[in-house]
Amino acid sequence: ISHDIDEGPRLKVVKKEWFEGKDCLDIGCNSRIMTIHIAKKFSCRSILGVDIIQGLKEESVSISNGVTKSDNQETKNLSQIVSFQKENFVQTQKFDDNRYDTILCLSVTKWVHLNWGDDSLITLFSEIWRLFNPDGIFVMELQPWKSYENNRRVSETTAMNYRNIVLCLEYFQKILLDK
Repeated sequence: ISHDIDEGPRLKVVKKEWFEGKDCLDIGCNSRIMTIHIAKKFSCRSILGVDIIQGLKEESVSISNGVTKSDNQETKNLSQIVSFQKENFVQTQKFDDNRYDTILCLSVTKWVHLNWGDDSLITLFSEIWRLFNPDGIFVMELQPWKSYENNRRVSETTAMNYRNIVLCLEYFQKILLDK
């Protein structure tokens, strides 16, 4: 990640006021790059990236591994703001209630849905609501149904869960507002 943050499509649609001076959670942070971009560009008070990926260590990982072409001061500042945890967010309740001002869930719902089914999606949404500060912001990126179809054969579990999905994308807003 260089000083000139690449304006990817996601960074172009999120707003500074969603993050500036706020405590943020990035569920499904994957490679950590988007989490670091948000911290750098929007000056979060803190941001925690959580992902199930094996590449993330159990404890918070060093930011310096994810930052290049930065001076030591910038890396130090980021390491005080950004942290990462390897967790299955749906299967753990390790996070404090009403802790986060902004919660990101980008390209995650499909994988939760395919890997663990409808109940896990409800658990995901319930857990997100539990973690919000009052007036919190939830940023969710939905994947089109075609993406579900294209990825249903990743494993026997995803194929079975795909066949049993009842909660389609049209119901997500209702589920979220009911939680």
